[in-house]
Amino acid sequence: METLQAVVLAMPMARTLGLRFVHAEPGRVEVEIPVSEAFSFRPGQLQATAVFAVADFAAVAAAGSVLPPGWTNATVDTTLKIVAPAQGECLRARGRVVDAGRLLTVCAADVWAVGAAGQQRLCATLLATARNIDMGAARPPQG
Repeated sequence: METLQAVVLAMPMARTLGLRFVHAEPGRVEVEIPVSEAFSFRPGQLQATAVFAVADFAAVAAAGSVLPPGWTNATVDTTLKIVAPAQGECLRARGRVVDAGRLLTVCAADVWAVGAAGQQRLCATLLATARNIDMGAARPPQG
């Protein structure tokens, strides 16, 4: 899990968003980002791009958490449904594996807007497919 967190947090986008791991275990990852004015479309409410990003990070990190050593993954398809405003102190995304295969992993995440008193409201849900990549496999010449 430490390697997974290090790989995700090495991404400039994750650092820019202020992404933080709350919990990680095989098949489940929970991350959060602060509600930042820089990613808002009105004061205190995040724009959909930031909502998508935290959901994608959670879902695909969950998918990566079940890969064998030497493998990585990348998002190939997603669907995001926003069901409520992304308002509060932070967004918390809970990612999970739906079905793990050798080539593709289907994963999902629910995004919760967390208020100052700790109350949580579901604001989005995401379904994604991640491509599993064996980093040690020989690559054919390109050209």
